[in-house]
Amino acid sequence: MKRLLSAVLITGFMILGCNKPSEQDSAAKAPAVLTMPVTDQPANANESISASRNNAITNAVEEASPAIVSITVTELQTGYTRNFDMSIFRFFNQPIEREVQSMGSGFIISNDGLIVTNQHVASESAKTIMVTLANEESYEAELLGSDELADLALLKLKSDKTDFPFIKFADSHDVMVGEWAIAMGNPFGLFADGKPTVTVGVVSATERDFRPNPQEPRVYIDMIQTDAAINRGNSGGPLVNSDGEVIGVNTFIYTGGTSAGFVGLGFAIPSERVQKIITQLKESGTVSLDFDPGFEFEAMTRQHVYRYGLPPVPGLFVKTVNKDGPAFDAGIMPADIIIRIGDQKVASEMHAWALMREFAEGEKMKIRLFRDGKEYETEMVLRRSVAGR
Repeated sequence: MKRLLSAVLITGFMILGCNKPSEQDSAAKAPAVLTMPVTDQPANANESISASRNNAITNAVEEASPAIVSITVTELQTGYTRNFDMSIFRFFNQPIEREVQSMGSGFIISNDGLIVTNQHVASESAKTIMVTLANEESYEAELLGSDELADLALLKLKSDKTDFPFIKFADSHDVMVGEWAIAMGNPFGLFADGKPTVTVGVVSATERDFRPNPQEPRVYIDMIQTDAAINRGNSGGPLVNSDGEVIGVNTFIYTGGTSAGFVGLGFAIPSERVQKIITQLKESGTVSLDFDPGFEFEAMTRQHVYRYGLPPVPGLFVKTVNKDGPAFDAGIMPADIIIRIGDQKVASEMHAWALMREFAEGEKMKIRLFRDGKEYETEMVLRRSVAGR
């Protein structure tokens, strides 16, 4: 038994001793063990994580942020206070004026300080317009022009500087559903620290048409829908793509009656329409058609149905037609009911003007109309530049 145990101990030592280097081998391999870069792997991992924080979104935000502005508008509003006249023992309403401030967003589009925002942020009723840049500089701005129908306004900073940071427009025709969308601006007045708020989502849909408030004359066509968070104060700020370029102007949210806050449905005016409108605002301060349609119209009402014996067809009632205009050449006659302009159904008179703004002199505009119980389609060749809406 002792002999067997001794044999086992000797054998085990040999097995373990097979991996034990000789003194000569140890001396040869020692330098290799001492020079192993045991700390390189954690360092490289940290560098990799840090580098991964820089992406298309952070680059776009860095590119666009200097051009984002906060807008504070002061308006004079007329109200009434109820007073009691002791001489006649009666109450009467006495008019009073008070200053009311509101805040919104905007963005600089040229190095001389031109700014785009919404008309409902800055309009003709503004007494003063103050603009704060991302570097915390503040300037007063003047209103060059505004358009209520498109809900856009163009401002100019009162400064001789020609080195303001500005942001470029992208082509909204190239916008893809599902691509990154970055909303930038001043929600709830959080611009006090000099930096715009950034929220990120995707383009949820394009070409959304509707009037969110029937009591207002604004008409929104081809709107870009996004789930990037947009809240009160974001109006007028840009919706930016991953290249740091403007694809739209953040304008309103849809709550579906669930709350007064954001629920994932925000809408922006596409950059193509924005550029068309601000070009005219810069030149003349107003927006007008560059062609004469050659006819006058108004929305169909119950009075038209009773007075002229017309069917209750929704659309536009043609009042007059100019014999020298394109409408006459296209066969349009008084008492016709226009039901479509282009590919869109006409919802109101304001909607018709908004649709016609999408056409230019020299183009052809399809018109679908209702006459004598039948629908007809014709085509107007647009010509003659006139001053108007």
